[in-house]
Amino acid sequence: METDRTPLPPRLLTYKEAGAYLGLTDRTIWQLVHEGHLTAVRIGGSVRIDPADLKDFIQRNKNRQGGTRHG
Repeated sequence: METDRTPLPPRLLTYKEAGAYLGLTDRTIWQLVHEGHLTAVRIGGSVRIDPADLKDFIQRNKNRQGGTRHG
């Protein structure tokens, strides 16, 4: 018997977990979300970070820093 097993998306992260991943405090993650730099998912009274949004945030900030230093 074949069953449809659609894989679940990655688990959403708390501010603390997202902060640990980036080496930042949960307060810094809150500030990034509050200022609109990082997207958050609000579910009732909880706020979570989608790992895909965290990766996008990292990529955007890499590109902003980027380039070759001349000196």
